[in-house]
Amino acid sequence: QVQLVESGGGLVHSGDSLKLSCAASGRTFSSGAMGWFRQAPGREREFVASIRWNSGITNYVDSVKGRFTISRDGDKNTVYLQMNSLKPEDTAVYYCGAERYGMGRNPDYWGHGTQVTVSS
Repeated sequence: QVQLVESGGGLVHSGDSLKLSCAASGRTFSSGAMGWFRQAPGREREFVASIRWNSGITNYVDSVKGRFTISRDGDKNTVYLQMNSLKPEDTAVYYCGAERYGMGRNPDYWGHGTQVTVSS
């Protein structure tokens, strides 16, 4: 059974940093990718960032480029999202997704989410 468990969310002030973690168990995604998505109140879930497991190729939504960095640790089967210069508009529930084959934008598996709140 595949499980994705996110951690690292919290309440921070504008300009602060947070690092999210997503630990995967039950299988590896060496032929696919993992990614981060977020959903703000009243809005649809949106893609934030993804990383292809083997190549390390990353993709980001324009609004986080230069501020967020996605990375992975193969030994721990874990993906991270380093978030710097946080803004109030980054407030959302952040979800980890894993895709068996692909670029990471259409996950086959989802975590339960972790809340990130950025106060102004």
